[in-house]
Amino acid sequence: MHASQGRSAGLGLALASAFAFGGSGVAAKPLIEAGLDPLHVVWLRVAGAALVMLPVAWRHRDLVRSRPVLLLGFGLLAVAGVQACYFAAISRIPVGVALLVEYLAPALVLGWVRFVQRRPVTRAAAVGVVLAVGGLACVVEVWSGLSFDAIGLLLALGAACCQVGYFVLSDPGSGGRAAGAEPPHPVGVIAYGLLIGAAVLTVVARPWSMDWSVLGGSTGMSGTEVPAWLLLVWIVLLATVIAYVTGVISVRLLSPAVAGVVACLEAVIATVLAWVLLGEHLAAPQLIGGAMVLIGAFIAQSSTPKAPAGPVASGSGGAVDRDAVEGELSAGRAAT
Repeated sequence: MHASQGRSAGLGLALASAFAFGGSGVAAKPLIEAGLDPLHVVWLRVAGAALVMLPVAWRHRDLVRSRPVLLLGFGLLAVAGVQACYFAAISRIPVGVALLVEYLAPALVLGWVRFVQRRPVTRAAAVGVVLAVGGLACVVEVWSGLSFDAIGLLLALGAACCQVGYFVLSDPGSGGRAAGAEPPHPVGVIAYGLLIGAAVLTVVARPWSMDWSVLGGSTGMSGTEVPAWLLLVWIVLLATVIAYVTGVISVRLLSPAVAGVVACLEAVIATVLAWVLLGEHLAAPQLIGGAMVLIGAFIAQSSTPKAPAGPVASGSGGAVDRDAVEGELSAGRAAT
């Protein structure tokens, strides 16, 4: 495949991943409004995706021995934590608002770098944080005394914090991997993260108490009755399995920076879909604030200083840049 063809394919896959991730909240909210608990919807999503990814987990079973901490971190934080907080948040606040709050994660990563790791941050990174925080103030309309449910906003912020936890764990300079070790296969990490997340959520959500009859009925979406099982298939296959896999492949065909820019479209797609399919309209100041959050998140993410670490051995025996390894792992984000 020529380089230009590879970039075109990577761009298409990155867009597909952003669209797939962006639709998860739109498909989940009608199920929650039909009577399912948010935790039950999360469990259905994660457990269903884990079953689909079982063959991948078996193929990369060596990860259980070589990277147990990373797998646990991904399962507990990036899968169970992010999705449980996000789905609980969208049961109380609009989908677009919840996802935009979650996009504070890159800014929070910079806070970790500056105040916990005590590494300097660039001026551009600081500008990105200010933009993101200012945009968030517009999204939640602080001048009107937080017009949205405060608990819903805190849950969305919790999703962002869980993402930060995973990013810290997947930092090769944080001590999570021995020097010279081969980077883990991102699809394998995703598969085991889903399995671990499903196990944890089974204990927390107690699916045996779920009203399974809801899945046999239908639910309303912008005045149209949609079978509940169809929304579940959407969440499991499109918004989870396909979203993760296409995201990982796109990072390998594009640079992590380019894939990250495209991933920012996820929030835009989610907001538009919620507007069209759920009737969740955002006011002009909120749309402007949302744009500020995305721009600030991108600047913060692209300006995050890297720890002084040497090259990491790649699977082919060569050496790859540390950013590329981080990009592959970040493509496996549980970005709702």
